[in-house]
Amino acid sequence: MDADARDAGPGLFPPTRWTLIRSARASPEARRAALESLLGTYWRPLYVYMRRQGLDTEAARDAVQELLLRLLEHGFLERLDPEKGRLRGYLLTAARNHLSHRHERESAARRGGGVAALPLDFELAERIASQDARGPDEAFEREWASSVMERALERLRAEYEGGERKGPFALVLQFFRPGEPPSYRDAARAHGMSLPQLKTFLHRARVRYRELVREEVADTVDAPEEAEAELAELLRVLKR
Repeated sequence: MDADARDAGPGLFPPTRWTLIRSARASPEARRAALESLLGTYWRPLYVYMRRQGLDTEAARDAVQELLLRLLEHGFLERLDPEKGRLRGYLLTAARNHLSHRHERESAARRGGGVAALPLDFELAERIASQDARGPDEAFEREWASSVMERALERLRAEYEGGERKGPFALVLQFFRPGEPPSYRDAARAHGMSLPQLKTFLHRARVRYRELVREEVADTVDAPEEAEAELAELLRVLKR
């Protein structure tokens, strides 16, 4: 069974970004849409990587946008092969190669290049980069892992706010965000719950959050069975 069939089957993961990338090769419009989705999701680890390589804020912004533009315009999709690597690895290699030839690329940009038309929140990315003292590769992996967890949490938020799941998402955030959570007793009292009700509510939220994290991870590998290894790697990175 090929990967697309696995992705489409009932009870399995939704179409992964590898599936999106394969289907996007049908037309230039589809390729650009797929890459904009891909790069719009994963640009922030690239910025953190550039900053940890020693580039100042302006140079890192330029480098990231130049890299995204090159990936959008120079056949990046055609070089991707899910059997030979993961998206995380492909993008990190692309960042390394970009920096190693940065002088030539800066010259090309001055001769008429542009910047990628993507909404990039550099202020947030800079706060993250300035707080991370890790080496470039470790900082990239840490931000990649954090982005995966963040996207899963936003999907969980959407489920609560959309009515798919019952209860206050603000209460979920109190226990899922970094920092010291309130005591179970105080939280239950504040939200009009008994302790058993609170514990059941949080257990269900955690179970669903783990499912969403695993789906996000599976979205960056070729086959569902690879998700466990990638998830274990990202959790290891977060614990460093």
